[in-house]
Amino acid sequence: MKNYIKIISAITVFFFFQNCSAQKTDPQTVNNLISSDEFTFHAEKANPMNYDVINVVNSIPNAPQLRTFQISGENYGIEIKKGVMEVTLPYFGRTFNPSYGSTDTSYRFTSKDYAVTKTQSKKGNWVYKIKPADVKNVSDINIEIFKNGRASTSIRSNDRQPISYDGYISENEKTKEKEKL
Repeated sequence: MKNYIKIISAITVFFFFQNCSAQKTDPQTVNNLISSDEFTFHAEKANPMNYDVINVVNSIPNAPQLRTFQISGENYGIEIKKGVMEVTLPYFGRTFNPSYGSTDTSYRFTSKDYAVTKTQSKKGNWVYKIKPADVKNVSDINIEIFKNGRASTSIRSNDRQPISYDGYISENEKTKEKEKL
């Protein structure tokens, strides 16, 4: 009987901490961020589409078998402001046209010329389709924002395989600093 109580207690504690760690935002805040079209997508997981990359990572001895890579806490994301979009995301996958001597394989750019199409799905999720015109290797970025603030982003590139990211949205940092002043 004591073993059952220990097991139930351990499971209860596990689910309590699991729910506490999940990033959730109230729907009113999410609607305010979407209506202002200024928010930051914080990436927590990267989902590469290339199984060669996944197989290489999973072949490391004593490594857990993963299909997604945890990247939270590294300040990866997309910051969208009026007229400026800053992207800082890692890339895991195959590059078709690598540049000689280039060590930058991630998505790190600032775009000032981009087109945004915003639609709402039948379930109430918002979908942003962003096409940067001043970035040569990115053809489009899709961000789907759920009612609880969670979001999923996919990037399609001209010279790389597609990749997607899971995370959440929040208010831009500089906006928060201005409100404090």
